[in-house]
Amino acid sequence: MRDTLALRLAANTAAGATEHRPLIITLFGLFVVATLIITIWAGRQTKGAADFYAGGRQFTGFQNGLAISGDYMSAASFLGIAGAIALFGYDGFLYSIGFLVAWLVALLLVAEPLRNSGRYTMGDVLAFRMRQRPVRTAAGTSTIVVSIFYLLAQMAGAGVLVSLLLGITSDGGKVAVVALVGVLMILYVTIGGMKGTTWVQMIKAVLLIAGALLITFLVLLKFNFNISDLLGKAAENSGQGTKFLEPGLKYGKDATTKLDFISLGIALVLGTAGLPHILIRFYTVPTAKAARKSVNWAIGIIGAFYLMTIALGFGAAALLKRTDIIASNKAGNTAAPLVAQELGGGAGSTGGAVLLAVISAVAFATILAVVAGLTLASSSSFAHDLYVNVIRKGKATEQEEVRAARWSTVVIGAVAIGLGALARDLNVAGLVALAFAVAASANLPTILYSLFWKRFSTRGALWSIYGGLVSAVVLVLFSPVVSGKPTSMFKDADFYWFPLENPGIVSIPLGFLLGWLGTVLSNEKADPQKFAELEVRSLTGTGAH
Repeated sequence: MRDTLALRLAANTAAGATEHRPLIITLFGLFVVATLIITIWAGRQTKGAADFYAGGRQFTGFQNGLAISGDYMSAASFLGIAGAIALFGYDGFLYSIGFLVAWLVALLLVAEPLRNSGRYTMGDVLAFRMRQRPVRTAAGTSTIVVSIFYLLAQMAGAGVLVSLLLGITSDGGKVAVVALVGVLMILYVTIGGMKGTTWVQMIKAVLLIAGALLITFLVLLKFNFNISDLLGKAAENSGQGTKFLEPGLKYGKDATTKLDFISLGIALVLGTAGLPHILIRFYTVPTAKAARKSVNWAIGIIGAFYLMTIALGFGAAALLKRTDIIASNKAGNTAAPLVAQELGGGAGSTGGAVLLAVISAVAFATILAVVAGLTLASSSSFAHDLYVNVIRKGKATEQEEVRAARWSTVVIGAVAIGLGALARDLNVAGLVALAFAVAASANLPTILYSLFWKRFSTRGALWSIYGGLVSAVVLVLFSPVVSGKPTSMFKDADFYWFPLENPGIVSIPLGFLLGWLGTVLSNEKADPQKFAELEVRSLTGTGAH
């Protein structure tokens, strides 16, 4: 029955899309061509490692804040959260709250000290007062793993979005869409580096805010700007009644889902400060003051957007049938484009096709900008931390370093395409939450200990990174996210034993514990002079690059 409904919905959407396909293809093409031109322009100005990794540190606080917003407001924000709210109401909105509150941790603890202490990557900060090669190897490994988890979400969103827009129902077609996104991502990074990626992210942030504002306005207009009527209609249409507006529809049904909610909350709040593609953005500004200002701008822009997810998600719940949302995509990832189509006049109408095309093009821009940032973070870490400082022992030239970064981009892109094809039916907000959990488990404890604990040692850093990383990844692999449920990555298999969908409640405390334990059990004596130098640099910017 559900397969029949899915085919009917896809057919309706495809019919509307087919009639106006020239418009759809034009909008997609315009964005891709415009961003590629910017990327090529930026690539011509990329002369060395500082340009490729940090954009020459030439961006202002506002520009970087806009770029951070573009990097952070991913497919999870636009597609996943809207879908989660449309299906689970109040519990879905918890993602918005968690993603926003996380920025306070980044602002208060990480942004300024990290900008002052490092050069290009997280590994620069961690290796400052510890043994270079083992710590950089761990930092590079963690960065690549976290980035790939995040890339999964974006690739899954891309496959769902373009498949809906072009009426693609075959698995082969969806995989081809994922591959197309991967190729564009590789082009952005290899040609444009940080400068090209930053401009793409700024453009995308403006487009996303404008698209969200448009849908928010139309949803509120539909209900005469009465939010109470909107929420009431969403609750009625959901089939859940007032439960839709109360906690517990997804989390809180039993002890397991309550623990899952706590685990999710911890991961969301602590994860941002450990995300590699966010951390490297602090190196693109000339001063620590600009880094702080960029985070303030990012909080304002991101906060405004997450308020609008109320209209996106609850608007979809109020105007669309739950069965139609699920039939289009089991995890609800198409709720935002479908509500745009409905507000324009429904499937088959000119207005519906136009709005569907516009919102889908904005979401596609969102995905391309974020995957470019993620790929740049992981390729930078491979080239700077692993290739230059571990494999070549600091003896590589800048040209060799940038070449290694570009080649690693191709490899990481290929891996992301393969895994993204497998993850296309998972909720992208849930996938991003997993990336947050891994980042908070492996990266955040090590960063905080390095910046603020005088005794912290190389062994503590290695235990913290590898312990947090391995525990988070293993728990995810043996969780319902991967197997055992209809919405799992391998829905026909059943080998999970960890009951929670998010490992943060176990892996994050374990990362902190192992960092402390490795340090107290180590015979290595911390260099107080090095710590004092790092402390002065992190607080004042003296000696910063």
